[in-house]
Amino acid sequence: MSSPSPKSPEQSEKSRKYDRQLRLWGDHGQKLLEGSKICLINATALGTEILKSLVLPGIGAFTIVDGEKVTEEDVGCNFFLDETHIGMSRAQAATESLLELNRDVRGDYIDDFPDHVMLHTQDFFNNFNVIIATALPEKVLMPLSKQLWSANIPFLVCRSVGFLGYVRLQIKEHTVIETHPDNETPDLQLDRPWPSLMEHLEQVDVSNFGTKERSHVPALTILYHYLQQFKSENGGLLPKTHAEKDKLRNIIRNSLPSENDILEENYEQAVKFVNVCVNCTCVPNHIQKILDDELCINLTFESSPFWVMCAALREMVQSEGALPIRGSLPDMAADTASFISLQQLYMRQAHSQMESLYRRAVQISRSLGQSTDAITEAEAKLFCKHASELHVFRGKCIADEYQSNSPSASLHLEDPESLMFYYVILRGLESFIDEYNAYPGQYDDHVEPDVLKLKTLIGKLLTEWGCPTVAISDDRVHEVCRYGGAELHSVSAVLAGCTAHETIKLITHQFKPINNTFIYDAITSTSATFVL
Repeated sequence: MSSPSPKSPEQSEKSRKYDRQLRLWGDHGQKLLEGSKICLINATALGTEILKSLVLPGIGAFTIVDGEKVTEEDVGCNFFLDETHIGMSRAQAATESLLELNRDVRGDYIDDFPDHVMLHTQDFFNNFNVIIATALPEKVLMPLSKQLWSANIPFLVCRSVGFLGYVRLQIKEHTVIETHPDNETPDLQLDRPWPSLMEHLEQVDVSNFGTKERSHVPALTILYHYLQQFKSENGGLLPKTHAEKDKLRNIIRNSLPSENDILEENYEQAVKFVNVCVNCTCVPNHIQKILDDELCINLTFESSPFWVMCAALREMVQSEGALPIRGSLPDMAADTASFISLQQLYMRQAHSQMESLYRRAVQISRSLGQSTDAITEAEAKLFCKHASELHVFRGKCIADEYQSNSPSASLHLEDPESLMFYYVILRGLESFIDEYNAYPGQYDDHVEPDVLKLKTLIGKLLTEWGCPTVAISDDRVHEVCRYGGAELHSVSAVLAGCTAHETIKLITHQFKPINNTFIYDAITSTSATFVL
């Protein structure tokens, strides 16, 4: 593979500007972000805060669809609007303010209601990478949900009212290559070393080294040497149990002269590596499930590069019995030459496997009639490096959930402290808005009549779910009615940050997205995720 060309001054300036986020999702993730198009429906306080958190890291473009005019209530809770905007198009005012945050981002607006846009331009929303909707009525949510589900366009539905808020993700299929696991186990394959690695490790007899020579040996070489000794004493088997691994650790410790009361650093590392580096190399169950997926086996012209590379990976696994190695080594004490020579062996093996998978993926792609550049070498390299992290997310349609008589939400109502109760109340709130064209408590200081109406709608909802005996606390219902539909900026800001994070995950295909409903309670500063 060719080395990257020197960066131009302009690129260096961009790198400095986005330095912190580039450390999270890399140049390739930033490129996807800068090529993305986001649509926001309704420039509420929550909506503009979401876009703020996407404009700052540099999305490509956004469009706001909102037919409302700026009111005094908007100015009171939305930091991007002020008194001079009152009476203006809320979409226009928010767009102009947001564009001031980042000159690299393009913005546009449509001063019309989303149902009118859908009616007159049926495929308008299909032109975006992600659709985000805030405070969307059910009568608009249902048809839009079905349309975006059919088009496989990610759809985030959010609402912030008083001290409560939720985010609901709808996506038909989403594939992730880089999940960024919190704890990554070193991928060394000491149980099945390839010929060049075996030759390198076996030419070093650490047991005959003196003190000076011994201190220069990488921990990996030490571990391999005494692992072979363990295997020869145990029928060629690897240590699997805690007791067996303790036995290997003791072999390493006892290999040093008795006058050595303290293990040398590289030997101490070798002891620590026993637990994480001595394992049977196998294909994890979640990866095997992906390789056995129908979309991996039965490819078509429409197959994405992800599934084509999965098909190539499936052939490699069937041939070699393992995933390609990552090609990186953990830090270890050793002299520079010894460590580099070991590192190069892993890098060369990773490169060789990547080249093999890339060539096969290109062959498969061409056999399907796809373009010659459907899969790039960079994509194949990234795919091989993170082959053990692959993830396929398949969600549920919001419209189907809303129209179901027995949603899984009812399963979480057995716990009286569950935040699922707020989800039920917020669903009742949406029904209230659809029926009365207003929020409960919005136009009356005495909220009791609306409390009764909201409780009736919630009870009807629970009966449809087959949970007529579930009781919703009067205090909780009264609290929601007391909000009168008001947004609190601080609550919306927290919820917006969470929503923006999910949007970036979807655009960059990195990190696992929520599955599929997130609820935030600012009263207790708690949150929860539910699969509905």
